[in-house]
Amino acid sequence: MRRTENATALLFPGQGVGDSSSRELVAELCPDLLVLAKELIGKDPFDRIAEGTLYAQPAVFCASIAGYERLGRPAAEYFAGHSLGEVGALVASRAIDDEAGLRIVVARALAMDEAARLGPRGAMLAVGTDRRRAGALATAHGLVLANENSPRQYVLSGTRAGIEAARLEAKAAGVRAKKLAVAGAFHTEAMAPAAVPFRAALKEVEFRYTTTPAISSTTARFFGARARDDLTNSLTMPVKWINVVRKLRDLGATRVVDVGPGSVLAGLVRRTLADVEVESVARRESAVA
Repeated sequence: MRRTENATALLFPGQGVGDSSSRELVAELCPDLLVLAKELIGKDPFDRIAEGTLYAQPAVFCASIAGYERLGRPAAEYFAGHSLGEVGALVASRAIDDEAGLRIVVARALAMDEAARLGPRGAMLAVGTDRRRAGALATAHGLVLANENSPRQYVLSGTRAGIEAARLEAKAAGVRAKKLAVAGAFHTEAMAPAAVPFRAALKEVEFRYTTTPAISSTTARFFGARARDDLTNSLTMPVKWINVVRKLRDLGATRVVDVGPGSVLAGLVRRTLADVEVESVARRESAVA
């Protein structure tokens, strides 16, 4: 796709940014979405967000769309989402509508939660180091380099025993390491059982392919006619967020906006690129408050 000078990119976060405080914003700006989430899950996802994937993913999606609504649903040249956030990016790019996006997210959360419960017990670990050391930790303990978030933050995924061993080794070496509050070994082959039901759910959704591009967080390519395949593959493929951010800059993005909740993606962009303007809806609202 042709480079666009001084472009804006909107970014949608993944599961790890969820917190119950976003519920009021969703209830105010996207009440129908909150009602549908309750119908599809059987519970208010914000009431049980701390219980894991099944509730956290729908809650984060709803909060992201509410953040986008708070911005006035602005047009942008590019859209991207981190893992779960890909669905929000597809909504913003008008490839799907809000309701379809939520149905996709609920199906995704159900499939991943079940795969995690029924399969080998897995976990994920964020490490604050460079790619070489993160890769060495992964190799040493039979793990996968599941998220490449910034040049100084990587996430390992795999068995709980392997994750704990990697955590202890990192701690002994003075490397920051934090276990993530997720149900299993996401973005590895441990999630392969989730692919079948998720792909079936995606067949029920109509995608409208527009000229406004959303970018996959695993391939750093634009979603298109193979969007269902890309979304399904993202369950087992690593998130290449560094590649996504650099791709946006190569395409001419000089301004990126993290629609929230939180400002995690804004921070990751700042740690990856020095020559873009970075904004965060969450920080903007905090300043106003």
